Amino acid sequence: MSYTVNLENYFARIGYEGPRAATLQVLQAIHRLHPGAIPFENLNPLMRRPVKLDPESVERKLVTERRGGYCFEQNALFANVLMQLGFRITPLLGRVLWGRESDIVPPRTHMVLRVDIGADAWIADVGFGSVTLTAPLRLAAGLAQPTPLGTFRLADASREALYLEAQASDESWARVYRFDLQPVEWIDYETSNWYTSTSPDSIFASNLIVCRVLPETRLTLLNDQLNERAANGQIVNERRLASADELAACLRDRFGLNTGDIDIAGLFERVRTPAHSA
Repeated sequence: MSYTVNLENYFARIGYEGPRAATLQVLQAIHRLHPGAIPFENLNPLMRRPVKLDPESVERKLVTERRGGYCFEQNALFANVLMQLGFRITPLLGRVLWGRESDIVPPRTHMVLRVDIGADAWIADVGFGSVTLTAPLRLAAGLAQPTPLGTFRLADASREALYLEAQASDESWARVYRFDLQPVEWIDYETSNWYTSTSPDSIFASNLIVCRVLPETRLTLLNDQLNERAANGQIVNERRLASADELAACLRDRFGLNTGDIDIAGLFERVRTPAHSA
């Protein structure tokens, strides 16, 4: 995977002004800033628009056009930035478990990055939406790892895989996703992306999901329901959007999204009566 990101534009987009070296400190800094500046969102699949993963399209959408994206777009951009800075990146795939029954085996539809710095390995992920990481995690099972927004750990799973788990307010652990340690090819993401963006079984094809990391809380819009949660997952504020104008203002002012080419009135009609409850 070879592509040159305009680092000046990217760093301006996320508000980073620090050094440009392949160090843990740099990784931690940009991992913290990225999900706060570039929201997780699925407007394209919901509006039946293609989700393009070629590097030029991803950078144009997330950086130049000031839109957001979901995991394949977010982590593809992040991977290209990291590789350009000299980090060693290994692409991985995972199965989303968050909010699912334990006996369901979902498809591999989540992009995860392994980042090697010297002899140490880390997991980076700026694209999981409502519980996206705000710091890289050391690739070590059983270790509770505090981050700016919540404590996470990696837990052993069978057959060369790990679980990512998030600590809840009662100190229990909830599984977020399971990812395989075997590397994938970049082209493998195209198949997963196609399923995620077009399948009627995909949550992203029938529901509006927009997420942003704030300094001390997480902001999530699910269809017309806006909520803000503390690091431990407890809701600190919530309200329902009552009109297309409120939706437009929310996307613009709370999430910082440029929605100039989006039919907000049509979008609101869809999210007010989401497909899964029709």
